[in-house]
Amino acid sequence: MTNATIDIVSIADAPWHDVQTVFGTRGDPSSCWCQYFKMDNAEWKKASRATCEPLLKQQVRDLDPAPGVIAYLDGEPVGWCAIEPRPKYRRLDRMRVLAGSPEQPDDESVWAVTCFVVRVGFRKRGIGRALLAGAVDHARHGGARVVEGYPVDPAQRE
Repeated sequence: MTNATIDIVSIADAPWHDVQTVFGTRGDPSSCWCQYFKMDNAEWKKASRATCEPLLKQQVRDLDPAPGVIAYLDGEPVGWCAIEPRPKYRRLDRMRVLAGSPEQPDDESVWAVTCFVVRVGFRKRGIGRALLAGAVDHARHGGARVVEGYPVDPAQRE
């Protein structure tokens, strides 16, 4: 196995076609574009790639820091991690995953990791680990005091 280089950059510094490559054309990422936690149920029911992709693109332009990071493996765009101040994710307030958090729901210094995407064919190469480390660094530079994650074990879902 060769020593591959994984680089993590803010989505604001990635060409949009690289972002499109990571989100792909199939599966959840291609339709959600990390908007699920930002929309209420009524908005989500009407959402599609045609509405969600432009929303993420606008958020990248408007937010500083940008809402996540992109992973490159030897220059190839291969992954994404969504991370922002928790109040940006409106849907989180109504979810049980926050029940154990001692942090105030409106605290902008509490950041949340809500999504990982690693392209098929690039999994099991440490990209998720690198994405998380890069996301935490991104949050730290954005003023995060705390970074929360909400892992779900699909085997434990009802």
